[in-house]
Amino acid sequence: MTPHTSAGTRRSGNDPVTREVVELIGTVVARYHEEYELAAADHSLTGAQARVLALLAREPTPMRQVARQLKCEPSNVTGIVDRLESRGLAVRRADQADRRVKLAAATEEGIDLAERLREALDFAREPLAGLTPDERTVLRDLLQRMLGDKRPEED
Repeated sequence: MTPHTSAGTRRSGNDPVTREVVELIGTVVARYHEEYELAAADHSLTGAQARVLALLAREPTPMRQVARQLKCEPSNVTGIVDRLESRGLAVRRADQADRRVKLAAATEEGIDLAERLREALDFAREPLAGLTPDERTVLRDLLQRMLGDKRPEED
């Protein structure tokens, strides 16, 4: 322990390295959002519409779950899905397991557009390419651990 650090400082995450890591993560997130907004705009979508489309392209999802994942009100998701539906990028249907639940799903056109948006996000590809495969794996694993992600590791 250095003279300027105490156990309390280390525990609270207030040490200089932790602050620097937090700032770096913030910079990565800001760049990601900026690029995502630009990629979405290139396809006449808002960032929120693009994020919802990306979720729906993975699998049909209950509207309330989309709202929880995006941390927004269900009424906001309804408006976003309305706009995606009007462009033929998404559809709503009843859940076969519970007809009271409305699922939103990407159409084939929506899935294709979500994939093109994902491919357009290349701000991190070049810096990540500078890391070895082992370093990328360690970075992935550390990020998953930070987020409490319990998914099985994929190599």
